[in-house]
Amino acid sequence: MFPVLNTGRLRLREIHAGDAEALFRLLSNDEVTRFYGQDSLLDVQEAKDIVAAFARGYRENRSIRWGIERSDTQALIGTIGFHAYSPKYRRAEIGYEIDPAHWRMGFASEALREIVAYGFNNLGLTRIGAVVFLENQPSSDLLVKHGFIQEGILRSYIYQNGIPHDTYVYSLLNS
Repeated sequence: MFPVLNTGRLRLREIHAGDAEALFRLLSNDEVTRFYGQDSLLDVQEAKDIVAAFARGYRENRSIRWGIERSDTQALIGTIGFHAYSPKYRRAEIGYEIDPAHWRMGFASEALREIVAYGFNNLGLTRIGAVVFLENQPSSDLLVKHGFIQEGILRSYIYQNGIPHDTYVYSLLNS
């Protein structure tokens, strides 16, 4: 059963087919995907394919992606989760995105705190990594605020719109 997590203002829950339109609006926004490592979506079918990929990753124990829903409006405002999950090595990478209308309101921080705790306490992770475009200062600041340590730079690590980009690599250890 997919874990549902609740915070003060958010409900982190499974992403389902009914979320395809909201996911399309989110991931077709160039402002959101600018540092995402994926080109902006062009049609709703691409969002449906992503929903299916999230479900497949969870079934195959390779990833887990939650929809970030506001408790007061039940509006899907983003997603957050773990990919590159390796139970054997007790590690995963974290990724997230939030609708720009909800930036700088603490929602990403609230969701991040909850799933980091879930990763360490429920998945038994030892290490949570993150990869961030050098230019994405808000994401770097968010990770550092939550105790992540910058380990270095991965050169030409992620392609965005056909162009290779350097990224920082961060980690948080369960100590």
